[in-house]
Amino acid sequence: MTLIFTLALLALLGAASYHRASWNTCIGIAAITLLIGTFASAFGALTWLVFLAITVPLSLTNIRQQYIIAPLFKAFKKVTPTMSDTEKSAIDAGTTWWEADLFCGNPNWEKLHQYPKPRLTVEEQAFLDGPVEEVCAMLDDWKATHELTDLPQDVWQYLKDNKFFAMIIKKQYGGLEFSAFAQSCVLQKLTSKSTLLSSIVGVPNSLGPGELLQHYGTKEQKDHYLPRLAKGQEIPCFALTSPEAGSDASAIPDYGIVCKGEWEGKETLGIRLTWNKRYITLAPVATVLGLAFKLRDPDGLIGEEKEPGITCALIPTTTPGVKIGRRHFPLNVPFQNGPTQGDDIFVPIDYIIGGPEMAGQGWRMLVECLSVGRAITLPSNSTGGIKSLALASGAYSRIRRQFKLPIGKMEGVEESLAKLAGYAYSTDAAVSMSTGAVDLGEKPSVVSAILKYHLTEQMRASTMHAMDIHGGKGICLGPNNYLGRGYQGAPIAITVEGANILTRNMIIYGQGAIRCHPFVLAELNAVSMSDKQAALDSFDSSLMGHIGFTISNLVRTKWLALTGARFTKVPYNDETAVFYRNASRYSASLALMSDICMAVFGGSLKRKERISARLGDLLSYLYLVSATLKRYNDEGRKKEDLPFVQWSCQEHLYLCQRALADLINNMPSAPLRAVLKLVLFPFGRPIRKPTDTLEHKLAHLLQTPNESRDRLAAHIYLTDEPLNLIGRQEQTLKDILAVEPLFDKVCRAKGQKLPFTQLDKVAQMGLDAKILNEDEATQLAEVEAKRLAVINVDDFDPSELMAGKAAKPTVQGVDAA
Repeated sequence: MTLIFTLALLALLGAASYHRASWNTCIGIAAITLLIGTFASAFGALTWLVFLAITVPLSLTNIRQQYIIAPLFKAFKKVTPTMSDTEKSAIDAGTTWWEADLFCGNPNWEKLHQYPKPRLTVEEQAFLDGPVEEVCAMLDDWKATHELTDLPQDVWQYLKDNKFFAMIIKKQYGGLEFSAFAQSCVLQKLTSKSTLLSSIVGVPNSLGPGELLQHYGTKEQKDHYLPRLAKGQEIPCFALTSPEAGSDASAIPDYGIVCKGEWEGKETLGIRLTWNKRYITLAPVATVLGLAFKLRDPDGLIGEEKEPGITCALIPTTTPGVKIGRRHFPLNVPFQNGPTQGDDIFVPIDYIIGGPEMAGQGWRMLVECLSVGRAITLPSNSTGGIKSLALASGAYSRIRRQFKLPIGKMEGVEESLAKLAGYAYSTDAAVSMSTGAVDLGEKPSVVSAILKYHLTEQMRASTMHAMDIHGGKGICLGPNNYLGRGYQGAPIAITVEGANILTRNMIIYGQGAIRCHPFVLAELNAVSMSDKQAALDSFDSSLMGHIGFTISNLVRTKWLALTGARFTKVPYNDETAVFYRNASRYSASLALMSDICMAVFGGSLKRKERISARLGDLLSYLYLVSATLKRYNDEGRKKEDLPFVQWSCQEHLYLCQRALADLINNMPSAPLRAVLKLVLFPFGRPIRKPTDTLEHKLAHLLQTPNESRDRLAAHIYLTDEPLNLIGRQEQTLKDILAVEPLFDKVCRAKGQKLPFTQLDKVAQMGLDAKILNEDEATQLAEVEAKRLAVINVDDFDPSELMAGKAAKPTVQGVDAA
């Protein structure tokens, strides 16, 4: 009887913990069970003494705080690493969104599907169908990248005249005021034509003067600059990175000293600025320079603070002493990028963005804006690139033949095609979902870091898969190569806006653990509170909640692992149900492992970057699975799209499982590792990688025109015109499929399997034998010319490959003879 009631008590408390019941509810359940068990002679006085000894001290606030919480708080303060002001600003920046649900171990899938599907307005769609199509048709990417190393002047002027640099600027200032989703669609289409084009358009619409002015500028600054930026009269850039401060932007050595000086013939309160910046996109052509520097006010001319800190200002590049105009040359993708310097340059104090009142607020301004911009530009460019690579590789694989069959029928090629298809679907889903969150008013700093890292990495991997498929076609640069520049430039996206190593190892989980966890931030804030009793009360409340949260996640994780999450509520009981269930399971595992790692490593977790990276991977892959499931739902749960969903969810859940296993294997204690394996994987690792059969389906979808493929191609430039290689190839694919029956007709009549080459000769053969009529023979011959245009590569006279001799370069202002 005692055993029965003990098991019943544990089951009831487990169920209560699973459903996140409060402390008082759990005590009530335990008390009632003990009372019934006492009447049944299952429990005696000793059981009640143990129960009261545990619950009374924890339930009485004064006793709990004095004898339990206060010593724990003292120890917690000793081991908690101090946070710099820049770290605090980064943590406070932005908002939490769906990623917080995933982090807390109990995602509400109905909530996910209730977020509205982002849509384009009539005006935004017209811009995509009009100016975006037009500028794509104007650009000869080979000429721009190989000969001009810049956009042609007519393209520059078209971008200015049609407000491509003003997508984020409000209409009251003459801008387009597009949604984040619309900006993403524009950048995807531009990328599918030219990474040079999308890079130049993306930067002014991301982190830069326009964004900063709209959020923080004075009325005078907004009224002066924003209309000029909207009209293209000003070209902006933003200078943050210094030679000595890249990812650690808070360490910038550039400085400004508040002082009085002469400006336009009058004594004026201002700043003497000295800076040395590099990697600044648009700097060589900029007319207005956004500048981040550390402000000093030794004489207290604008306030009591002697070292206000990082500040942002707008400097016209015509200001005497501003050095600008030289260029970097980033991996043969020659977007305008270069250094800028200034030495002891005096400017008025009202050049500070937001005026003197915003002195020292620059870092907060930057990280808040970056939490939005990082979710749009690079992820959108990466998505557009992946989608165009998937379509181009699918078409090429169907057109190109070896061993008398399309190379896309070879299993090795199918494997790469499947990855391209899966990445194209999931990255598009992630960008759509995330830009939709921005349009809802969110500033998802953690999500933006997830997208920046994983989508640029998937772009890099996709480029390699496409190169593998194309072989020699991909490596020979020339006007007919649509892969080479993207291949060369793939590391650029990996590097900018924070190196990917930093983003994965420090930012995703570093921000996520503190911002998304329901109790950690409150515990950390308690440490810095000056009122001792208020600090103790706050720590008491958050710690008790944290303990209950951890117990709940332990119970949830164990139950979901034992049952394979079969009893978890899902919004749809169809082929996707298993993905919802497994995502719920690993969400609980993430929440549990996060608390375990905090307990095991304490303050040193901040330095355990590989542990942090794996925890971040768990959160990231769950987010990508969520986005995939949401896209499938938003698009009407079309069965023909199911292979994309299955591949993406299986792939990312498998990676999630691997990250979890790697976490366990790197715990410092063997007994802990053994326990964790028993809790998290009692029956082994259940998730398997996508099967060969599934990958065959994806490869087939990429090689054949169909509605699923068309949806994958949304917002990609596929117009069949002379300067659009991918668009011409798409048409060639359709033409080849149309003439294959004619080719087969000749083969059957001749009684032999002819190679699918020299189709003009096959056409003549069919015409001579009266197998084909004149129109059919002409059609077959015309396709041969298109087929050769797809598979052939460029060659040059040696003199054509001689680049113009560059001027003697410099390295950060030092001659490099």
